[in-house]
Amino acid sequence: ATDRLKIENPTVDQLNSLVATIMAASTTTLRYPGYMNNDLIGLLASLIPTPRCHFLMTGYTPLTIADYYQNPIPTADGSPGPTYQHTTHSASVRKTTVLDVMRRLCQPDNIMVSANTRNPSSCYISILNIIQGNDVEPTQIHKALQRMRERQTIKFIPWGPASIQVALARKSPFLASTNKVSGFMLANHTSMAELFDRLLGQYDKIRRRNAFLDNYRREPMFQDNLDEFDSARETVQCLVDEYRACERKDYVDYGGEVLEE
Repeated sequence: ATDRLKIENPTVDQLNSLVATIMAASTTTLRYPGYMNNDLIGLLASLIPTPRCHFLMTGYTPLTIADYYQNPIPTADGSPGPTYQHTTHSASVRKTTVLDVMRRLCQPDNIMVSANTRNPSSCYISILNIIQGNDVEPTQIHKALQRMRERQTIKFIPWGPASIQVALARKSPFLASTNKVSGFMLANHTSMAELFDRLLGQYDKIRRRNAFLDNYRREPMFQDNLDEFDSARETVQCLVDEYRACERKDYVDYGGEVLEE
């Protein structure tokens, strides 16, 4: 939250605002249905090539939540109070083009996952961008996609086509917006392996010391052994291996190799 909001000590209200903004953007096409992407299956079907690689990352831009909580309202004794007021410049409409929004969605500062998407070996599997704006035209989307392809700003999997889907959505007429165009990204990226690999490292440290296992051994299923933990770790390791296999050209043969073993 500190990296995304640029606030040293974010409050619970600020974190909740960030979560609410992301969740509201992710359901925009469901609440304002159109001719496509109007159900959850339609949103996720093109993003998940295999059942195991179904962990998606989100991105949002522009993040202006910090503007709303920078000025605490003082109390009667003059000390900063628990409530905050809007800053003056947050109410102005910001000039944001479709190209700027789509380009910034893939930048690490706007991605809500602590993973290094700029790793040379990592790549995108698929992307879905939801562009919100009442004055956005399809021609602007096509020009932005063409410019991104020409510059090759995004690295995709080597064994499949570059899958970038864009859905247009309107903004609510009942809420004031600080920008004309905003964007939400739902992406499948191989850097998700980094998160699970980090989780496995933390688990291995705890397991070597047999820490926090006393309460589990009191349960009937763990009295004899801890095979369930070993099975769960193996499942996560297989997930990490498959995400990393997605970065190679021979991924189409990955499932066959596993079956032969």
